[in-house]
Amino acid sequence: MLMTALRGLKVIDLSRHAPGPYCTMLLADLGADVVVVEQPPGQGRSVGAEMGIGRKERLYNPVGRNKRSVALDLKDAAAHAACLKLIEDADIVVEGFRPGVAKRLGLDYETLREINPRLIYCSISGYGQNGPYRDYVGHDLNYISIGGVLGMVGQKDGPPTIPVNIIGDYAGGGLFAAFAILAAVVARNSSGEGQYIDMAMSDGVLSLANLAVCDYLSSGTPPRPGEYFLNGALPCYSVYECADGKWLAIGCMEPWFWARLCKQLDMEQYAREQFNARLFPEMFAILRRKLKEKPRDAWFAQFAPDDICATPVLGIEEVLDDPHNRARGMAVELEDAEFGKIRQVGIAPKFSATPGSVRSLPPDPGQHTREILGAAGIAADVIEQLLAAQ
Repeated sequence: MLMTALRGLKVIDLSRHAPGPYCTMLLADLGADVVVVEQPPGQGRSVGAEMGIGRKERLYNPVGRNKRSVALDLKDAAAHAACLKLIEDADIVVEGFRPGVAKRLGLDYETLREINPRLIYCSISGYGQNGPYRDYVGHDLNYISIGGVLGMVGQKDGPPTIPVNIIGDYAGGGLFAAFAILAAVVARNSSGEGQYIDMAMSDGVLSLANLAVCDYLSSGTPPRPGEYFLNGALPCYSVYECADGKWLAIGCMEPWFWARLCKQLDMEQYAREQFNARLFPEMFAILRRKLKEKPRDAWFAQFAPDDICATPVLGIEEVLDDPHNRARGMAVELEDAEFGKIRQVGIAPKFSATPGSVRSLPPDPGQHTREILGAAGIAADVIEQLLAAQ
């Protein structure tokens, strides 16, 4: 059996919403022991419960996989003491509270490093722990607006297009946090000391937008929706509707790829006019007309082998069955006693010596409370008292 890359790292996850759980899923997939500290069932406000998200939906959500769950009411003194006990020998704590909440709970970095100087503590929040926006509430849509991305996405002369919460929650928050945590682990190997990480999703979004910002700073022209070379202004880099109503993405940015496309579509007069803005309207018109002559997948089969950057715009219902995604292991299946076969998105990074794996479905809230608290050395009668109080 191959060793996993993060085997031996113990993570305590105090987070509730998408960025923190996604961050710790990435760590768990690569072998970290992630213990999720959850509210006892029925306590606190839950957007998921209000939206009707139950056990089935939870099982399909990969952010809970490969983890164990302990249910603790962190406002209760005995439960709080149990949480501190878990943190005593932890490597990493991840929290996603609003700034100041962890301190009120007695679970802030300054408090915890007194009992565990090697602790790496990552706070994931919308706007960070300082600055004029630190106390403002928000969600992905708000963070990508402050980070500058929302203002670049959409059609020309139309309102900004709202993407799903990939850029702020998952990339700017969860992915950046996982990267920062592992960098801190490397630093600790040299210093022997842990540290605090302040991960603002708005910061992560702005970092992701660095190319567009760079282009604006150098040219003085802001990248408006549909007017920037990477968001729809160029005929060679856009999406087109096909005969079956499905869409094809054309990304022929390099002149040689564009020339091949022009040859295939009998529009070779434009092969050397790729960036001639005066001709964009007629090039767009021709491409839109010609690409409606065949179904999407027929174009893909024709273009891809000829070194033309063209791909089908896959709907979510198609993604896991795409032959390439299947071959890459990006569709995984597990079994649940109640619901049977559960499909999830697979693990993105592929390691030659220490591959990640999907070992378990998301646990029920508090499923491992006895096991986890017992292993931490908490007396059996105390554990039973904590469970009885829930």
